[in-house]
Amino acid sequence: MPTFKGNPAKLYGKTLAVGQNAPIVTLVAKDLSEVSIGGANGKYQVISIMPSIDTGVCQNQTRAFNKKAANLPNANVFSVSVDLPFALGRFCGAEGIDNVQVLSDFRDKLFGKVYGLLLEDTPLQGVLTRAVIIVNPEGKIVYQEVCNEITNEPDYDKALASIQ
Repeated sequence: MPTFKGNPAKLYGKTLAVGQNAPIVTLVAKDLSEVSIGGANGKYQVISIMPSIDTGVCQNQTRAFNKKAANLPNANVFSVSVDLPFALGRFCGAEGIDNVQVLSDFRDKLFGKVYGLLLEDTPLQGVLTRAVIIVNPEGKIVYQEVCNEITNEPDYDKALASIQ
């Protein structure tokens, strides 16, 4: 169970595990188009999950994956939050983020519910916890880190080491 500033944070549903199939969920891109993630698509999927692009840790996480994604030719890199697509687009434009596709779960929070990553309590109730999921080309989860403390960055190198 993750914590927020040292206090336990309850998640909605059950978090998926390594070895399970990654459910296909449709999210909203910064241009309001719909994008499906999860499932088999012939490439690795790096799914970076964060509470809000308006925090420094989430911004660092997005920048880090943007930089590292440039060296991942067999992977699509996504950053998922419940932020409005306009906020995600504004941040990416200002920061030159172009190797990560930012996606929003703001409509129905289905990604957070299905993947068991939606915060059910704490002052952050209703947003996603911080996590990283790697899905292989066949649609199986091969790596997952739900950060123990929501205010801490994930282990980028360990996550990306799961891509072969």
